[in-house]
Order: sequence, then C-alpha cells, then structure tokens
Amino acid sequence: MKALDLVTIPPGEIQLRDARSRGTRLVVLQSFLLAPISVTASQWAALDGSAERHEMSGNAPVHAVTWFDAVRWCNRASEAEGLTPAYSQENRNVVWHPGADGYRLPTEAEWEWACRAGTTTPRYGELAEIAWTAADEVEGPQGVAGKAPNGFGLFDTLGNVWEWCWDFADTARYGEYRSLRGGGWADPEWSCRASVRRGSAPDAVLEDVGFRVARGAVETSSGQSAQGWSAVEDWQRAQVRGPLPLGWTPHRELRRP
Repeated sequence: MKALDLVTIPPGEIQLRDARSRGTRLVVLQSFLLAPISVTASQWAALDGSAERHEMSGNAPVHAVTWFDAVRWCNRASEAEGLTPAYSQENRNVVWHPGADGYRLPTEAEWEWACRAGTTTPRYGELAEIAWTAADEVEGPQGVAGKAPNGFGLFDTLGNVWEWCWDFADTARYGEYRSLRGGGWADPEWSCRASVRRGSAPDAVLEDVGFRVARGAVETSSGQSAQGWSAVEDWQRAQVRGPLPLGWTPHRELRRP
C-alpha cells in the first residue's frame, strides 16, 4: 500500500460539551495530521481486507468495520511504512502510545476541531453541498470526496459514514463503548452536526460506520493524556459508586493508569 496522503491540521482551541453533566471543557490542541477522506475499501484491501469488503466499491469508505478492526488496520499501515505503531493490544485492552509516529484514530477533540475547520456553526456549509445524508436517498456509502470539502480540505467529515474515534463514549454510563462522530448516509439533518456524538461497542459491526486516520506524535509529560483525552479521567469516571441509574454500565475492568 502506498503512503496515505494526509492534511496538516493547525493547532487551536476547542470547547467540548458534556451532554450528561451539561458542562464544557476547553481543549488546547497541538498540530497533527489527518486523512482528507475516510479509509476507502481499496485502501483497506491493500493491507488486509475480508472478502466482503473487497466487494465494496473501491472508492467508497470501507464500512461495517469494528473499532478493533480500525485499530489493527492502523498498526498494519504503520508497519507497512516503517512507522512506529501507535497501539499495543492485549485481548480487549488497547493502549495508545501518543509519542508514536504511526497511524491512529483521532481523538474526539481532534475530530471535532478538524471537522469545524474554524467554524462555530453546527456545520461548515450547506448540508446538501457537503454531506451524503438521508435527504439524498442513497442506499449505501458513496464515493469519497464527492461533495465539497471544509476549510481544512477534509471531505465527508459529516455524512457518508460515521467515523470511529479513539475516546471512550463515557466509562461511567456506557462501559467500554467507543465514540463515533459525523453521521452517515441514512441519517437525518439533525444527526449530521459537528457536535453530535454516538457510541458503540468496540466489537460491534455497524453498516454505517467507517474511520479515517490521523498521525502525529503528541506525547505529554505523563504519556497518559493527549489532545483532549485522559486515561486518568477515563478511569476516574468508571469508579462511580452508589445506586446506578437504569442502564448504566461502568467500565469496571478498565485498568488504573
């Protein structure tokens, strides 16, 4: 597989909201690299695609991939280019090494900053011009870069397929669920906004889910936090005590940093 083309995303600050606490937090981001498109079926197959994914349109985003699939593909892509893999994995436990120069999933803060591209509105343009959604009445993901890019030169950050991010959705409420961003081809207008979050199990196979890759060593002094993500905060959230609201499933097996 040839090296992936990536766009340099400038440093900046972004306010992320927490729907459960109704609070916000300011995240200061370093510059990083991000693919202008979701990983396509042909890019996937160039490394190790299943037969089913080989049959997808080569220029459409690879989809129905699990979070674990995406992590493993990132490591294979890194090894193919002689880069240091960003992840190590033991069973269901995946560790991100922020100082590695290999391919990885963006954090939620990186994803939203890149999607907004300096805008503060729910979308970076008119939805019909920038995203494949339910309004287009298509039956599956469309070829990448078929609609207008945002100000950073990124295509399909809204619509087409949801994209896996590195972060847990909420270790207190949703266990090991990981975050998804962006909306998909069958989603209504309200679901295709820069701030909308969705989560799912890391081994879930979802027809409307794909991923795009980031790169960039962003090590912090502890190696336990980077670009809006914190291993310590993930663990602390999971330690919620007392009677739990109906449906809450804290991630009790999360290792203490």
